[in-house]
Amino acid sequence: MPTGPFRWDLVSPDQLGGLLDGVADPDLWFLPDLVECAGRVLARSADGDLYFVGRSPDSIFDLLSGALSGTTWQNRCHRLPLSLWSDPDTLTSAEVAQFRTNMSQLGIDPQRLAHRRRPVTFIDLVHGGRTYANLFLLLRRWLADENAPWAVVRTKLRFVGITVRTKTSPNTWRWYQAAPWAAHLPRSALIGISLNGGVWSYLGDYQAKTTRSFPVARWLDQDANPARDPKALAALAEAVAAVAHGRSEQGRAALVAAITAEPTMRETWLRSLVIELRRPASVDQQRR
Repeated sequence: MPTGPFRWDLVSPDQLGGLLDGVADPDLWFLPDLVECAGRVLARSADGDLYFVGRSPDSIFDLLSGALSGTTWQNRCHRLPLSLWSDPDTLTSAEVAQFRTNMSQLGIDPQRLAHRRRPVTFIDLVHGGRTYANLFLLLRRWLADENAPWAVVRTKLRFVGITVRTKTSPNTWRWYQAAPWAAHLPRSALIGISLNGGVWSYLGDYQAKTTRSFPVARWLDQDANPARDPKALAALAEAVAAVAHGRSEQGRAALVAAITAEPTMRETWLRSLVIELRRPASVDQQRR
């Protein structure tokens, strides 16, 4: 049975009721950088299905979930709620089995990876790259156990690493350059996106989250109860506001501006998405 922490559906938030009554309006001071980053994530996704790893990229997930609502991409955003700091060699057989069950629930398993049309595009904030290294190793071992064709599957994986923005130079460090596992993938499968350092630190280190962390020690537990303490409710209000901005005309326009600045705008799939984003959201969507 799949496990994972509870998270509210913020695209159809009717279930929230009056939960946020009395909660202060959030200060989305980071919104311009968030929208720019989200646009780059879309533009560099290779027309893939988007899987946001852990909790650090939650605000990007929320904004895009709102923006893509009502488009042909509305089911492309997924959360992959796991923390993968533990060495895969220390995992028990039960923990490995639970990892595979949870991934299968999200449509990621050896057989479907080998036969899917669109790639799986993972998105995460990256510092040293340990999460991606461990995720890759667990997937590769699973593929080997199932005798899945690695030559095919390696073309269906994308890893987007969001890093702290630094001055660009010929010697600029890329997050995947020091990752031995990355050599097993096509260069096009490894994507770097830079983000303002203050915003990166806020999302990755300081932002309160709407869900509890999901490290290996909790993989075998089912967390069906949402947190309702003041900190969690403030985080929920911020997430709801990010979804609403993504759905708004202003938010979509800013997202389109970020996308159209990317070289991949020449791709047919991306031009089609931009056309959809430029259409006014329906009245029903705006009221949600």
